[in-house]
Amino acid sequence: MIVIADTSVLLNLALVGHIQLLRVLFGTIVIPVPVKDEFERLAATTGRFTGLVLPEWVRVDTAALTAMDDEILRQLDPGEAAAILLAVKLHADAVLMDESEGRAIAQARGLRTIGILGILIQARQAGHLEAIRPVIEALLSKAKFRLSDTLVNHALEMCQE
Repeated sequence: MIVIADTSVLLNLALVGHIQLLRVLFGTIVIPVPVKDEFERLAATTGRFTGLVLPEWVRVDTAALTAMDDEILRQLDPGEAAAILLAVKLHADAVLMDESEGRAIAQARGLRTIGILGILIQARQAGHLEAIRPVIEALLSKAKFRLSDTLVNHALEMCQE
């Protein structure tokens, strides 16, 4: 299985102590260099992310990526654009991404996207989490992650919480 990740998923799951769910669910995660660079920059400069490090099982793909079109690069940040381009290049099974505009562009290119809530739901349904509510609460408070009440309630219902 080939799974590409954007920075937000990695940073926020690392911050709340659940980045290992990615390895349990997907095995090796592949990221492009711009995602690695953004992760390291934010871990060095942004208070709540200070000290976070990428796990050794996250593989950085150093291949140069050429844009399919300028639309991606204009609409998205470099990490998101590179993640989508890498996913297309590698024929990835999924792209882990939360930002709605990036997800829409990835889906328009035939890519399957999974956000943090989807990851938590999969982990709960597979028995890797006892409950998603505490993780969601940590994402909202500690990570300052933004989720609509509708999405949170839907995720909790799916997990019968």
